[in-house]
Amino acid sequence: MTNFDKPNNNAENKFMRHQPKMLNFIFGESSIDPYWIADMDFEIAEPISKELSRIAERGRYAYEFDGESVLSAISHWYQHRHNLTLNKAQFVQVPGVLTGLALIVRELTNEGDGIIIQTPVYHQFKKIISSAGRKVITSPLLIKDGKYKIDFDDLAEKFALDNVNTMIFCNPHNPVGRVWTEEELTTLIALANKHGVTIISDEIHSDIIYSGHSFNSIIQHDDNKHVALLGSPAKTFGMQSISNGYIYTENEEVLEKLLSVTDSMYLGHGNAFTTFATIAAYQHGEAWLDELLTYLENTVSWVESFVADNLPGVKLYPVEGTYQIWLNFTDTGLSAEKVKSKLVEAKMGLTPGSWFGDGSELFWRMNIATPLVNIQNSFEQLKEALKIPD
Repeated sequence: MTNFDKPNNNAENKFMRHQPKMLNFIFGESSIDPYWIADMDFEIAEPISKELSRIAERGRYAYEFDGESVLSAISHWYQHRHNLTLNKAQFVQVPGVLTGLALIVRELTNEGDGIIIQTPVYHQFKKIISSAGRKVITSPLLIKDGKYKIDFDDLAEKFALDNVNTMIFCNPHNPVGRVWTEEELTTLIALANKHGVTIISDEIHSDIIYSGHSFNSIIQHDDNKHVALLGSPAKTFGMQSISNGYIYTENEEVLEKLLSVTDSMYLGHGNAFTTFATIAAYQHGEAWLDELLTYLENTVSWVESFVADNLPGVKLYPVEGTYQIWLNFTDTGLSAEKVKSKLVEAKMGLTPGSWFGDGSELFWRMNIATPLVNIQNSFEQLKEALKIPD
């Protein structure tokens, strides 16, 4: 059984989230608890550690590519975990999720094309689109009855624009934590098909789903027109620095394009560490993941109660998936800069909402994949910081 309460000892500050230079750049000081990057403070599952040790101790690192076993492990995982049948011949391996997204955008669209994103959303989407010479078209999510929803009316208007032919969809959604329902996906796909828009679905958080919700992949409702970037074991198993990404499509024309470019650039394989760590994660990591989800749900429950009882000016949106929470400080009456100063005073290094799109300046994203005691201490400090008059 994994001890998720075990303190994180990171004396060398080598992880990006903890680097003093990064903390100073974002928050103006380095003495702060970093909750701003979506990775974990937990030790990875023992079967993965053992496999990495086995590879390291061999002492030989000759050419070794075993894509067949990787794709078999991934396919079996999705069948077992999500009842989703995936043909391993329809996968494309890539060095990482962002590489995969950038590759798809450049292969399926042309310079000047408009690509839709639903804000607030993961800030790297915008960079991927803009850096490829494409135009970012935003369709903001709605907040209705205290919950984020897709604005299908706005989406229909944006889909109808002459230069729009593609959408990057985030499921589960980062940062708002929505796990989109079957009904929402069906409506979205029908609308996209009507306007000839291709959906690229980033599903990297698909395994971090909480009780009462279930993951629905775009592939389950697809008609071979769309592409799922199912992600990697990175978010699920805390393997951000030792994992590849993978793309899945049943559109043969798209598959041929992506395989051709990855083959021409020698991108379609990992190394021995990523390969065998991925296989170990998907074949032997499920018990660890179940323990993790139980732990995270307990953390979410504690935060929900604490915010409701102690932070009347702060709103926490329902957390359905991912290990991020999305906090709204609008009702505190404080300016965006003042909220930031209060968070820094509480030693809470959260991700600025402004990174995720216009209109989110009073929102902050928080990574909760850390020992609960860290979360509790931070919120107690925030409670005290917000009490101090301006």
